[in-house]
Amino acid sequence: MALIKSISGIRGTIGGKPGESLSPIDVVKYTAAFGQWAVSSGNKKIVIGRDGRMSGPTIAHLVGQTLLALGAEVIDLGLSTTPTVEMEVVREKAAGGIIITASHNPKEWNALKLLNDKGEFISAEVGANILNDAENNQIDFAHVDKMGKILYRDDHAEYHLESVVNYPLVNKKAIEKRKFKIVVDAINSTGAIFVPALLKKLGLEEDQIIVLNGEVNGKFAHNPEPLPQHLNQLSAEVVNQKADLGISVDPDVDRLVLVCEDGSMFGEEYTLVAVADYVLSKKKGNTVSNLSSSRALKDVTEKHGGQYHPAAVGEVNVVAKMKEVNAVIGGEGNGGIIVPDFHYGRDALIGIALVLTHLAESKKTAKQVRSSYPDYFISKNKIELENGINLDEIFSKIQHKYKSNPLNTIDGLRIEFDNDWVHLRASNTEPIIRIIAESNFETTANNIANKLIKDIQESI
Repeated sequence: MALIKSISGIRGTIGGKPGESLSPIDVVKYTAAFGQWAVSSGNKKIVIGRDGRMSGPTIAHLVGQTLLALGAEVIDLGLSTTPTVEMEVVREKAAGGIIITASHNPKEWNALKLLNDKGEFISAEVGANILNDAENNQIDFAHVDKMGKILYRDDHAEYHLESVVNYPLVNKKAIEKRKFKIVVDAINSTGAIFVPALLKKLGLEEDQIIVLNGEVNGKFAHNPEPLPQHLNQLSAEVVNQKADLGISVDPDVDRLVLVCEDGSMFGEEYTLVAVADYVLSKKKGNTVSNLSSSRALKDVTEKHGGQYHPAAVGEVNVVAKMKEVNAVIGGEGNGGIIVPDFHYGRDALIGIALVLTHLAESKKTAKQVRSSYPDYFISKNKIELENGINLDEIFSKIQHKYKSNPLNTIDGLRIEFDNDWVHLRASNTEPIIRIIAESNFETTANNIANKLIKDIQESI
């Protein structure tokens, strides 16, 4: 069992002892601390929504009732997506929001993702204050006469999808004319509601959309992280249906991964690259991705005359860097697309519309578009951590070993090897060290990653 408190929110497994899992007691404690911070601004509106996980209804009820006890005005969206909740916080002019989702984690996990009044993830400083209030029971609930109220909304999906279709760089006519046939892996969560509805709004007919794992029951048909080894069913069905594209999203629909018409992987790292290529062809500017993302984005950015900037891993860090350098597009190499003049959050739905527009206007297949970008290979690995391991000491030893190489320590440790690199960092969402390496050659990327894994194991 696990309970992880980080800039990504409060995340844990369901079932087990309080303090060691995301138990009802922990849900109430951290919700109360966040809610107290949010309503202290004088604005009592808080938006909540959830993905399709089995534990979602129970946790949503606990969250909603806890916020009522603080005197909050709760706007409950029910089944939703992370980007939808982010947009609704802004539309409702709310003090903040809570998204009940563990994103790509397996079904036994759930989490509270915490948003500020801009619909963006709270800062590390605010998060630290909230955690401190929770741990020290510094919560002051409302008097019985001042308890809050709850409002259930059902127009949030329509608002989000209409906003996507009406975004200036989305070309609905070109998409409709192209008559795409698309297979969607909805992974038994809210993507089953939002993605087909978006495709229909973009002009696709019912028979042009094939949905896999479309029952929203939280019993994920496979590991919900949209990695190649989990997308065999989608790949096979794209070929079987003679489809133009396969679309995979994670349970809260903030990551987008594509499959080409021949069943091959477009590559999660290249979703952002393709969207950036299209956006930069329409308007010049800078781009941002995190340190664990492919340098292909830098190549595409410079091709269009812009500047690329790296950020620490974590959506809040990427957003901060995007604002700092006035980026026109950014995100993370795991399929997370952030379109800043749409909203500052990873959003698979705007990503889908921009990818389809790119394909339609270029009159290319997904395979042809992918082939137009440089081939880099990323090796993604992880080591599970045991309690008591001193990560700072481990990273210090490795940093000393590679002191003659260019190093970046803004987020863990990134080591450069000529044109290759490796990034070591502790995960914000799981008790693991991630080891990510990139090279022009797959074997080289794997060899670099394996060498650093050995270094870490020796340090441990």
